[in-house]
Amino acid sequence: MTTQIDQVELLDLALSIAKRAGDLLVDRPASWDLTVKTTAIDIATQMDLASEKLIVESILAARPDDGVIGEEGTARPSKSGVTWVIDPVDGTVNYFYGLPGWSISIAAKDESGTLVGVVHSPTVNSTWHASKGAGAFLNDVKIGCNDPIELNRALLSTGFAYDVRDRIEQLKIVNVLLPQIRDLRRIGSAAADICHVATGLVDGYFETGLHEWDLAAAELIAREAGAVVSTRPWHGLNLTVAAGPHLFTALNAHIPE
Repeated sequence: MTTQIDQVELLDLALSIAKRAGDLLVDRPASWDLTVKTTAIDIATQMDLASEKLIVESILAARPDDGVIGEEGTARPSKSGVTWVIDPVDGTVNYFYGLPGWSISIAAKDESGTLVGVVHSPTVNSTWHASKGAGAFLNDVKIGCNDPIELNRALLSTGFAYDVRDRIEQLKIVNVLLPQIRDLRRIGSAAADICHVATGLVDGYFETGLHEWDLAAAELIAREAGAVVSTRPWHGLNLTVAAGPHLFTALNAHIPE
């Protein structure tokens, strides 16, 4: 079992590495020729892989016995009891097109759950972080979710699946909720979306098909900011919902079964 001192060390390491990965990723062509799709996609993929390589090598240089789970395929078992869960570019389509809002997500967990989480979004000058039991922060300022919020005043965010067949199911939620809420936003990074709930930039969030590397850091940040986050089976998919406690109950009550 790790100690509180360990959490501080883990958090400092995660923050440092996330910012280094952000510097690497920001250093890209200002505008790729999107008419040459294959070349641009290849470059974006190479940057994604380069970011994961930087993150993994930096973690293991500092903590060689730790495990790593990476979105781009890194799978290293832990000898120390600590495993890092990383997404080197969350919001790859945004990154590919040069849109802001993509992020780097780094979390560390042990057998008790996630200990620290960092989500770094350099294009919007935002770095969220949290440690288990120690609150959530945006650029070192403590944050909290919006609560209570009624459904008819709620600004929600969501994302859509890469597989268009899954979008048919997702639209069932949109069709029910959209006439009942303030509005809907599509930012492009699941980790950033959940952190926006934590900060109160949106009131709630729902999306299907998230993986552990999408959720690990942001989920801790949102919970430490007072939000409720859950993932459950829904229509053959995994549905994640995040919001302040009052809105969380209302959202789940209105999501069609």
